[in-house]
Amino acid sequence: MLETYRRMLQAAGPVGPQLRMSQLLFALAAAAQGAAFACFYPLLRALFASPLNPTTVLGWFGVMTLLALVNMGLLWRAHAFDFNGPTADVTHDLRLRLGVQLRRMPLEELYRRRSGDLTDVLAGNVDQVTTPMGMLSSLVICTLVVPVVAVLVTLFIDWRLAVVMAIIFPLGLPIYRWIRRITGMEFRESTEAHAQTAAEIVEYTQGLPVLRSVNQVGAQARRLQQMLAHLRAVQVRANLRGAWPALLMASVVEIGILMVLALGAWFVLGGALDAAALAALLVIAVRFSEPLAILANITAVYDYMESGLERIEALLAVPPLPVKSPQQEITRFDISFDNVTFGYGSEPPTLCQVSFRLPENSLTALVGPSGVGKTTVTRLISRYADPQSGVIQIGGVDVRTVEPTDLMRHIAVVFQDVYLFDDTIRNNIRMAKPDATDAEVEAAAQAANCHEFIARLPDGYDTQVGDIGGALSGGERQRVSIARAILKDAQIVLLDEPTAALDTESEVAVQRAIDRLVQNKTVIVIAHRLSTVVGADQILVFDDGRIVEQGHHSDLLAQGGKYAAMWSAQQRAKGWRLTQGRAFAPAD
Repeated sequence: MLETYRRMLQAAGPVGPQLRMSQLLFALAAAAQGAAFACFYPLLRALFASPLNPTTVLGWFGVMTLLALVNMGLLWRAHAFDFNGPTADVTHDLRLRLGVQLRRMPLEELYRRRSGDLTDVLAGNVDQVTTPMGMLSSLVICTLVVPVVAVLVTLFIDWRLAVVMAIIFPLGLPIYRWIRRITGMEFRESTEAHAQTAAEIVEYTQGLPVLRSVNQVGAQARRLQQMLAHLRAVQVRANLRGAWPALLMASVVEIGILMVLALGAWFVLGGALDAAALAALLVIAVRFSEPLAILANITAVYDYMESGLERIEALLAVPPLPVKSPQQEITRFDISFDNVTFGYGSEPPTLCQVSFRLPENSLTALVGPSGVGKTTVTRLISRYADPQSGVIQIGGVDVRTVEPTDLMRHIAVVFQDVYLFDDTIRNNIRMAKPDATDAEVEAAAQAANCHEFIARLPDGYDTQVGDIGGALSGGERQRVSIARAILKDAQIVLLDEPTAALDTESEVAVQRAIDRLVQNKTVIVIAHRLSTVVGADQILVFDDGRIVEQGHHSDLLAQGGKYAAMWSAQQRAKGWRLTQGRAFAPAD
């Protein structure tokens, strides 16, 4: 419990002092409640006294009422943590901290995680941790303080009965530990199953057009159906395994209280205890048993919180890429790789001792088969991860000595798979420069060849692009992303196959936009269509993680090596046409 309390305060962050104050008020309220019940002993003795003294009875009744009012007032103040905003502040602050962590995390680590899993942490697990904070404090403190007060009061009635009541606490400890083991394991498994299910649902929703095309929806969506079945099995198992410990704890408490009352009745019959004391003991014992009986349910809340805390803490614990000292600033924009080797996790290296230099304000093309390391080069320039060996420099500065935000200020990226946010076209472009004026946004759009099609839309620049830009065509999305890069005006531009999936007309429009984007910039373009990079200042030919050829288009053709073979194959493919009876055939 203390460990959970410590982690709860840590999760509360700046609101921690308010949470502590709330818990102190809960403790004082529980003490006042216990003291109010303690008044039953003198009150009942006064009622049973002969002759009856109304002043004494009213006096003790007044003390009980006053203590009850104090309890109510303290509870009201303590619950302000739940009702007056601090709980919402904790939730908001925790999500902001997780958002900062996502920005600081190495992209390599971020890409390993499924989007549905991250969504579950930021949405589900945060609520799972913060919602019970105030309630849990109230229950736990009541469970601990009220029985202690009850035992202390019983000491004044009969020390033997107090000892018997105190023994009930140790009897419940083995059951409590057993419950924690069971519920802890079940909640962790349940939380993990919920996270996996959330990831499957997000993936299913995003891939629904593809699933429909292959008739793998509904009952045919096997992965999602299997995960839903697994989640159901986990929940059923958790309910069954958690019920018996809770029933056992309640039974032990009830048996213990019956033993106390039986012993008290025996003392009354033997003349060692009066009837008024036994009646008071009955009231106190019932109040004693209630919080102990709900201990199993409180334990479940603890484990519910801890399972969420573990996932949040695991995400917050991912270290950012270190920035070496002394930190430096980039003032030139030539790029160099010096014996760089990099591999993803435990996989074989994707790049093996790669070295090259790209002059400032030059255009370099990376070509070669899929999976040979071209995209990895662009990722390492933007510090997706650090290489296992070697040095990457921009303007003679090791990228590991530059703050990530400062590094990305100098880099613009245009991806093959464009991601637009479900917002207006204007805001999607302005994302590259939040303080840009409308005129600057429209100038970037004109330079990117997309002002014309935007002007034809019913709401123009205020048109909502839909989820992932689904309201626009592929070529339109690509031009909006280029407008975003033009507005950023970074000195290094990384182009990852920006025209690969476009039709001829869209490709021409996008290529014109790119021509405006890359003026007076250091540009790296990944290309499979070699005809688009014949004018590059230099071409790097990759194969199996290494640079096998390097030079201008004409020089590489003259060498008659891998690049020449790729060029020849693509030129022959241009003459292919569909024929009846076979897929492709050379044109006559």
